[in-house]
Amino acid sequence: MRAFLLSLLNALRRVLQFLLKKPVTWLADRFGSAPKQENVDKALTELYHSIAQEPGKKGPLYAFRPDEHPVIIFTDLHKGTRDGADDFAICEENYLAALSYYNDRNYYYLNLGDSEELWENILPNVIRFNKKTFAAERNFAERRAFVKLFGNHDLYWGNDPLAPTVLKSLYDRPMKANTGAILRAQLPDSEIDFFCTHGHQGDAQSDGNAFSKWFVSYIWGPAQAFLEISTNSPSCNDNRKTLHNQYMYEWSARQSNLVLVTGHTHQPVFNSLTHLERLYLDLEEARANNDKAAEEKIMAEIPRRRREYDYVNQRFRDMKPSYFNAGCCCFEDGNITGIEISEGYIRLVKWTKKDSDGPRREVAEEIHLVELSRRLGG
Repeated sequence: MRAFLLSLLNALRRVLQFLLKKPVTWLADRFGSAPKQENVDKALTELYHSIAQEPGKKGPLYAFRPDEHPVIIFTDLHKGTRDGADDFAICEENYLAALSYYNDRNYYYLNLGDSEELWENILPNVIRFNKKTFAAERNFAERRAFVKLFGNHDLYWGNDPLAPTVLKSLYDRPMKANTGAILRAQLPDSEIDFFCTHGHQGDAQSDGNAFSKWFVSYIWGPAQAFLEISTNSPSCNDNRKTLHNQYMYEWSARQSNLVLVTGHTHQPVFNSLTHLERLYLDLEEARANNDKAAEEKIMAEIPRRRREYDYVNQRFRDMKPSYFNAGCCCFEDGNITGIEISEGYIRLVKWTKKDSDGPRREVAEEIHLVELSRRLGG
C-alpha cells in the first residue's frame, strides 16, 4: 500500500511539474526578487538604527578589538539533503575544515543566513543530513561565540514561534536567529561599524509585510520543494547580482564610519569591488608600471571572470570601500569564501582543496583597518 501511495505521489508530482514549472519559474523571475533602491535604503536604515539603539531586539551589537578578538563571517551554505540538488554537499569538507581552524583559534563566528536551504527541503531532513556541520557550529555556540542570522531561504528561523526551541536542540543552549548584527571594531583613533545582514533587505517578497514572509515560508517554499523546482535567485541571475550589489553599495556609501557586509548574491565583493573590477584596476596599474608579465597574466584571467560575471561598474576607480560581500559556501567547485576580521586586518579568504593535502586557507585580498578607516573618511 505504501509503495502504491508513493508511486501515486510521484505521478502527481510529475503532472504538476509539467503543468506548473513554466508559470512558477516565470512568477519567481517576475516577482521573486524585485527590490527598489528606496525600499533597500529604508530597510537597511531602520535595521541599523534598531540594532544600534536597542541591541538584542533584532540583533546583537558586539564591540571588539580586531587585534585581540578575531571574527569569521560565512554566508549562504544552502545546506540540503545530499541529493542532486544539494549545492552544499561538495563544499562540506572545506566548511568543516574552516570551522575547525577558526574554533581552534577562538574566532567569533557570524553566519549571515541562508545557511539551510528551506525552499527546496523540509527542515527535519536538512537536520538529519547535516549533523556534522551543526556539531561544528555548536563548538562556537558553547563558547558563546556564534551568531546566526536568517536570510530569504531560511526565513523559518525568524518567523516560526517554534524556531528558538529547534535552535536550542541543535546548539544545546538558548538561541534565536537575528535579522542583523553590528560588529563595532575599536581602533586606536577611531571606530568602524561592520553592519552585517543577509542582504535581501528591501525585497518585497522576503522582507515585506508579515503576510508575504509567511507566504514564502509556508506556501511558496514548500510548493517549490514538492515540485522540485529551483528558482534560487539572485544567486543564479547575473542581472540581479548587479542590482543587489549596486543597491547595497549605494546605501553604504552614504554612511559614516560604516561598512556593510552581506551575502545573498553568492558573489564576493571586497572594498566595494568585484573580482573582475579589481582585475581592471590591477591591469591599469600594470600598464602604468610597464609590467608586461603582470599585464599578460591579468589579460588571460579577465575572460574567465567575465564568463562568470560580465558587469563592471564604471565608477570602479573611485568607489568608497564601504561594501563587502562574503560570497558563499556553495560554489560548484567546492570552494567556500568568507570575510575575516583579525590581527588588525579585514580579509577575503577562500578555503579550497586542490590536492591530497586537504582543505587549505588562502587570502584573496586584505586591507589594514586603519587604512580602511582612512579611506572611509574616519
